[in-house]
Amino acid sequence: MTMPPDAAEIQQLFDRIAPLYDRLNDSLSFGTHRIWKQMAVNWSGAKGGDRVLDVCCGSGDIALLLAEVVGKTGMVVGADFSAAQLEVARHRSYQQLRSVNWVQADALQLPFEDQSFDAATMGYGLRNLTDIPQGLRELYRVLQPRATVAILDMHRPQSAGMRAFQQWYLNTLVVPTAQRFRVKEEYAYIAPSLDRFPSGSRQVQLAQSAGFERVVHYPLMGGMMGVLVAQKP
Repeated sequence: MTMPPDAAEIQQLFDRIAPLYDRLNDSLSFGTHRIWKQMAVNWSGAKGGDRVLDVCCGSGDIALLLAEVVGKTGMVVGADFSAAQLEVARHRSYQQLRSVNWVQADALQLPFEDQSFDAATMGYGLRNLTDIPQGLRELYRVLQPRATVAILDMHRPQSAGMRAFQQWYLNTLVVPTAQRFRVKEEYAYIAPSLDRFPSGSRQVQLAQSAGFERVVHYPLMGGMMGVLVAQKP
């Protein structure tokens, strides 16, 4: 198993791919990533007037969906440690006339008070944290009692057939597409990151250890994607 990159390397990676991130996501998922992100928003339980946090917000897809849900009486904070990704997100929110507070922040040390948010989301961020249990503890800390977090990410499927299909997809579509955009090295990190990422059942255990209850992991796309949903007591 390869050693995971450190936080600085991950930050630099997402800074480099920021200008192409949205185009690549649309191309590589045939647009279906937007459906999965909407599912995460729905599972978060966010509603009108809520104060909601999207951690590892990237270029802002989920945060902008949340802004539509909470409306003018609510507030959305999009947090990411990549300044380049946040710049793309700011531009998109300006174009869409949706209000989001964009904050550069480390998911392992969130700059927010305890019990600050009514719901939270994270899309494709947990897998890239250098300390997943600490990231879950931070989400727990900043949520109000009875608030829910929904965490979307890629996974290694349990089925041998689906694992083989996923690897074929990565080798024949993801890496060559990234190569055409001249970011092959940046996207080659996906496969080893999946190998290191805890299974859905293990994520449930980690969330429970962080203090969450009513924890469920919902597999999507034959287990290639999944959403971890957890509630703070």
